[in-house]
Amino acid sequence: MLGTTELTPSPLPAQAVAFSVAHQKLDLEIDFANKILKGRTEITIIPHSKEFKVIRLHCRQCTLNRTILCGKGPSMKYVEPYSQINIHDTSGVNQHHMIRKRAVGQLKMPPDETLTINLPKNLRIEELEPCALEGYNETLFSKLSGKVRDSQKKDKEADSSMASKVPPALTPAPKLPDEQHGPRFTPLSLIISFTVDNFRDGLHFVGFDEDDQRYPHLYSRNSPYPGPSSSIFPCVDDVQSRCTWEISIKCPRTLGDAFGTPTMALGSREPAPSGISNVAKQLHTNAPPTREIEDFYGFSEEEKALELAVVCSGDLSDDIPDPKDPAMKIVSFVCTTPVSPQHIGFAVGPFENVDLSVYRDADEDNKRGQYAVRVHGFCLPGRTDDVKNTCLPMAKAMDYFSLSYGSYPFSSYKMCFVDDLATDTVEAAALSICSNRLLYPENVIDPIDSVTRSLTLTLACQWAGIGIIPKDKADTWVTIGISHFLTDMFMRKLCGNNEYRFRQKSLADKLCKLDVNRPSLAVIGEMAMVDTSQLDFMGLKAPLVLFILDRRLAKASGSTGIARIISRIFLNAKVGDLSNNAITTAQFIRTCEKLGHTKLDAFFAQWVYGSGCPRFSVAQRFNKKKLVVEMILDQLPSAQPQNHKLVPEEFMRETKESMCEVPKSPSQFFFTGPMTIRIHEADGTPYEHIVEIKGANTKIDIPYNTKYKRLKRSRRQKERAAAAAGLEISSDAQDDILLYCLGDVLQSEEEIHNWRLSDWSADVEDSMNQESYEWIRMDSDFEWLCKIDINMPVYMYLSQLQQDRDIVAQYESIAYMASQTPDSMISSILVRTLMDKRYFHGIRTSAIKALAKCATEELGWIGYHHLQKSFQELFCFPNSPMTKPNDFSDRRSYNIQCAIPLAMSKIRDIQGSCPIFIKKFLFETLKYNDNNNNDFSDCHYIALLMEALADAIASSNSMAHENDENEEEYIVFQRAAIDEIDRYRRIDEWKSSYHNIYSITALKCKERLARAGVSNLNLLDFLQYTRESYFDMLRIQAFTSLIHLGVLKDDDVAEYFFYTLRNATSPYMRENMMRLLWRGLAGMVLDVPSSQPSNTSEQLNDGLIIEQESSATEARQAEIFKTHTLAGAFEALKKELSNRNLFKIAFWKAVTSPHNTFRELRDFLDLCKNLFPEITSHLVKLHYPRYWKVKHTIDDRGMSILTFAKRGRPRTELIVRKPLLSKEGISENQELPAKAELGPASSINPHGPRLILKKRPADQPAAGEASTAPPTEASPEPKRQKLTLKLKMPPMPAMPPPKAPSIKPPKKVSKKAKK
Repeated sequence: MLGTTELTPSPLPAQAVAFSVAHQKLDLEIDFANKILKGRTEITIIPHSKEFKVIRLHCRQCTLNRTILCGKGPSMKYVEPYSQINIHDTSGVNQHHMIRKRAVGQLKMPPDETLTINLPKNLRIEELEPCALEGYNETLFSKLSGKVRDSQKKDKEADSSMASKVPPALTPAPKLPDEQHGPRFTPLSLIISFTVDNFRDGLHFVGFDEDDQRYPHLYSRNSPYPGPSSSIFPCVDDVQSRCTWEISIKCPRTLGDAFGTPTMALGSREPAPSGISNVAKQLHTNAPPTREIEDFYGFSEEEKALELAVVCSGDLSDDIPDPKDPAMKIVSFVCTTPVSPQHIGFAVGPFENVDLSVYRDADEDNKRGQYAVRVHGFCLPGRTDDVKNTCLPMAKAMDYFSLSYGSYPFSSYKMCFVDDLATDTVEAAALSICSNRLLYPENVIDPIDSVTRSLTLTLACQWAGIGIIPKDKADTWVTIGISHFLTDMFMRKLCGNNEYRFRQKSLADKLCKLDVNRPSLAVIGEMAMVDTSQLDFMGLKAPLVLFILDRRLAKASGSTGIARIISRIFLNAKVGDLSNNAITTAQFIRTCEKLGHTKLDAFFAQWVYGSGCPRFSVAQRFNKKKLVVEMILDQLPSAQPQNHKLVPEEFMRETKESMCEVPKSPSQFFFTGPMTIRIHEADGTPYEHIVEIKGANTKIDIPYNTKYKRLKRSRRQKERAAAAAGLEISSDAQDDILLYCLGDVLQSEEEIHNWRLSDWSADVEDSMNQESYEWIRMDSDFEWLCKIDINMPVYMYLSQLQQDRDIVAQYESIAYMASQTPDSMISSILVRTLMDKRYFHGIRTSAIKALAKCATEELGWIGYHHLQKSFQELFCFPNSPMTKPNDFSDRRSYNIQCAIPLAMSKIRDIQGSCPIFIKKFLFETLKYNDNNNNDFSDCHYIALLMEALADAIASSNSMAHENDENEEEYIVFQRAAIDEIDRYRRIDEWKSSYHNIYSITALKCKERLARAGVSNLNLLDFLQYTRESYFDMLRIQAFTSLIHLGVLKDDDVAEYFFYTLRNATSPYMRENMMRLLWRGLAGMVLDVPSSQPSNTSEQLNDGLIIEQESSATEARQAEIFKTHTLAGAFEALKKELSNRNLFKIAFWKAVTSPHNTFRELRDFLDLCKNLFPEITSHLVKLHYPRYWKVKHTIDDRGMSILTFAKRGRPRTELIVRKPLLSKEGISENQELPAKAELGPASSINPHGPRLILKKRPADQPAAGEASTAPPTEASPEPKRQKLTLKLKMPPMPAMPPPKAPSIKPPKKVSKKAKK
């Protein structure tokens, strides 16, 4: 069983019950040069009882300087969490549990409080009268709103065009948290001064390193979950703790002041240039001193003069120079709307301000008047034009949300674009911190839809996510679903209804494929705090659930659906009906039932608290006697198989779900609810019937209304031929021709011959004439997220494709034809759909993908012929294969131009190889691409052609050209194609493409070719792009390709990977590297080459194959256990890594990196827990003692000198060669045994032996030493005085026999013994 990770239950932490925060004031001072933050926070605390004694706060990374509680110095306890996870350098991966034990309080969600402040005993808490509490609330609001109005008045006097009005959201006084519940007590004022000099989390510095050439700036790393906020300042880091804020940030005035030191006294300066802020003008009049910058920053004089801008949550209230240091400035903000600390964000840097409100429509500006919300964009120098182009729709989105769903919760909205952001966007109160990766210039058109959706979503989160919050973790789906639903509504207004419905249907099909063995929406909310990747799936399913709920409510009650419900929720939050503006699933259900006038318990039980998507199998027939259509709906079980094959990309998610013991949602045996069935009868009239699905099997008899037979196909052919020839059509046939307004192209005989189009056979024509209805649509109102299989013939789907104007109906027809056996008639239908420009471009691209499946050798490559003919007709010169110069002015045509080559690359022959003529087509299209006269960049189109060509070449089978006479010619072609791909990579080195897309795509192509064995693998081709000097997206792609190629099996490359992960400071790099680590470890056991030979059979010399039944079964079972279960996968990983010591050392260095946050540390420890066994014991290495030698010398004065030195030979045994020592001295004729063990420590003098030096005559022998001279004769040597060395020690007891060494705890030494 996998190790478990602690996932705490949902109730609020204890401090949220003991007290609440009414207001928090935050003063920050930023030292740019040293990356140090000094701060002071004042927290107004409202106790909930008189017995309140302890204040518990979250605090990380901070060094607390001073704490004052109501003017007194309280006792407190604070242990910095990151300092507790340091472990000895000699530890290894088997000691991972020691770090987990030390950090267990911070690894769980929500984390424990680290700062405990005890109230002084003489501090009394008094109960307040209701009037006093109300007066305090009004005083606080008046103080905050007054600062905002004063700031707006100053702005209006300085520049009336930039003045912002006070919106209605500021008029009511904000209620204190839980104000309406129970009595209130005396507010407590807690002041904490702190310093942060080493940031792991919370704040990120960019451009401060010597080799980093980017503009220096910093920003807060906000997260919807606890951690980052408390890493900047002490607070109650919980989303339920909402209060008003005053924020003051002190920072350098200019970029030169940030990294310089004063060099001159105050003096006059040149006049201030026009267009700068009031603060800069005042500083010019005061003439602050200039500063010199360190040389390694390399700033020009223009860059030194760049003014630092502060972008922060709330409304700007003041912007003044620091009275003590004119090179500094103080910028203040006020947030009168209560928000949690997690929604307080800020950024400081040389940002340029772009007023996006000027792009608001004139009509909307006049309509909104003084209530129009100002929208601002902030970017680094040189990106102003990109911000204008990227954020063009944001003012329109602001007006749409404000008018349709309720007033904006704040007075202004700011978007700040920064580098190294881990995600695309981060939401804060009245502020969105966005990544520079989202910006794109005017000539790039491919990111328009995705980037606009991302920016609109982060704006919608100001209403749902910050304005209202989930009450519990299980309610997270409500706010995420509402924010995505608002985004979809605006994108529908911006892009049209067809785009909206086509995308919803595509996402619904994607959900049916992904919602397998997944927890429910309610459970995912609990899981998202541990694995944020779960939010992606929630962002997919939650808005789709609201979409089908909207469809059902609109039909049941005739109301406006979910839009009215969302508006009511925002209104309730504004007037105070939602406690703390926190919404629960139960409240959302009650609001839906109240306004929708229907019961929805079954709906939410299936789609919110249940998991999976239903699948229907429908059979129908026409009963001529009863004149009814008999239908049988069989609902297949939605229970998913328990034993599915593991996928490397999902390995991380499934592991965390297993470790957190996420409960499986109840299996949905069947789904219930209303379903609309629409039958298009013989006269073309649609008849709708609403049936109630109540079980697994439903039988329905639908009455038939038309008494006429189905329209004859011959008659329709005649009318279409007349229309194609330009002949006059009789009035009787007008109604019939209206049914064939789509897909009626390529009808002439010449076109049919040139395009090789087919028609129905006689048997099919007879069957069509016998049908009594045109087609049947199940769930025509799109009220289900399901998969429906109807046994209708192809010609009915053709009628649905041509006659039904609904995009979803056309999409279903194309999807059905793509799933059928390839046929020339289906190919003819699809190519007519492709060539009819009246179809939606998404339907045409879907037809292109389906045409690739019709390109088979049995059909004479009819699908390829239709694709190639279409491409030549649309994008080539007449009667020539040469492509025209690119013209991307029509995006619909551009989508078709991109889809055709991509579909061709998927065509395969019987041997699984792409035909050579398709490869040559793709190669020539790439080689002769001409974009000279195009107003738009073709970088994405080139990248698509590169991937298509690489995919086609990688499919080559080595056996396909074994007997080919043109094998050498093919080899030359293949080399030329690979060189063409590499040519664009080299172009990118000289002139960078957008986001280095040429190099990124070239790496993908090389990876694809190397994995297929088409080209030789050279790791240096990828490793060179992993260096820090390259763009982060390019570095990530290089590492991704290496991981896919299985380089973690190589110790040297694995060590380099972990080295990069350990030392990376960019949050974007660290986030992606952690995911690649999970992917790489999974690939070590799950990525098995298909060409790997099997060991379960034995082949003899004569060709006879002997199958070994028992070994084959065991090997197959072992393979299934490894690839289908997490326990088997980790067991195989343990075996793989058991003897790789270099891998373990490098891995452990990454675990103990000084840049790891607690979220990253939790991921590392989860891996360690499953890969390496816990070993509490640790091998202690001690050096053997060495033998000593002594050298006796006499100096010039006759003094003896003893020089002691160690010998090289170690001493491995406790051997004493000297005689025993006694109190009287050295006893003669006594020897110690060869081996002895020291006795108890109490029997030895604690001060050690005493050294006594005595002079003796030269002729007197030393004690214990025999005289060598004759007693009667005098020695011929001159007499010299010598020193006698005496060692006096207490007598030692008899030595017992040697025993095995043991480690005992040290004994306490008494005070008497110490003396």
